[in-house]
Amino acid sequence: MPDIVGDFRHQIATLMAQVFALVQECPPGRVTTYGWLGKAVGYPRGARMIGFLMHEAPEGVPAQRVINSKGELTGSRAFGQIGRMRQLLEQDGVTFLEDGRVDLKRYSWDPNSDLSEDERQQILANASSTAIEPSPRLLTLLHTDPASPFKINA
Repeated sequence: MPDIVGDFRHQIATLMAQVFALVQECPPGRVTTYGWLGKAVGYPRGARMIGFLMHEAPEGVPAQRVINSKGELTGSRAFGQIGRMRQLLEQDGVTFLEDGRVDLKRYSWDPNSDLSEDERQQILANASSTAIEPSPRLLTLLHTDPASPFKINA
């Protein structure tokens, strides 16, 4: 009998490792989006899912460099205090527009266009060997969220 839960956990762990590896490639002073990362790992409509994954980014992954497609810092709650995400981006050299958004035309880093196909595939392949353990909360979100590509229809 196949281990469906174990297979799902492994699939998500691999996906997390790939997303985090791409985020680590995003240079200081640049930002990427949830949607661009989703597309780079094969889920072009997976921006929300990438947000769930980024909430569990381990130490050393520059998660502050991942923002939404409007240039907004929607993941800032994950940084433990108001303004911390912005502060980290400013330390990276990112400046903000008057309305508090990041100018994506100036600071964007899209792994789909800023990396060659070979570079991206190499990063994803190397990341697949990294062990990351998804939390039970994340697994539940991915099974239940209506926008998740892993949603189980009951």
